[in-house]
Amino acid sequence: MTNRRTPKSTRGFTLIEVMVVIVILGVLAALIVPKVMGRPDEARVVAARQDIAAISQALKLYKLDNRRYPTTEQGLQALVQKPSVAPVPDNWKSYLDKLPKDPWNNPYQYLAPGVHGEFDVFSFGADGQSGGEGNDADIGNWQN
Repeated sequence: MTNRRTPKSTRGFTLIEVMVVIVILGVLAALIVPKVMGRPDEARVVAARQDIAAISQALKLYKLDNRRYPTTEQGLQALVQKPSVAPVPDNWKSYLDKLPKDPWNNPYQYLAPGVHGEFDVFSFGADGQSGGEGNDADIGNWQN
């Protein structure tokens, strides 16, 4: 007579063990999901800062070639297309392939001379209006 027992390695999980794992996963999800959900807003702010830095560099190249920054009236479009409004630059080149929009799909703002320096490049943030706090705050080249 042979004894046929099921080896321990083929036994399944008990209902209690499965429930404990589900509870642990639920607690972890409750702690992690809110932190991950806030990341898209942070990513938009970082993207806006990178765009502003790239535009600022293009403006500096423009000044090196043309001895001045584009006027506020000429705007950032002067980096993509030669301005026809005075002062028309002598040594214009294409400085950007296209003018990016901010991560909230609004145009970047430009002032020359700027309030904070020789020029200001900025986004109004998520609300698209001047001022604000948090994600609605303005993001500009004068910020660190």
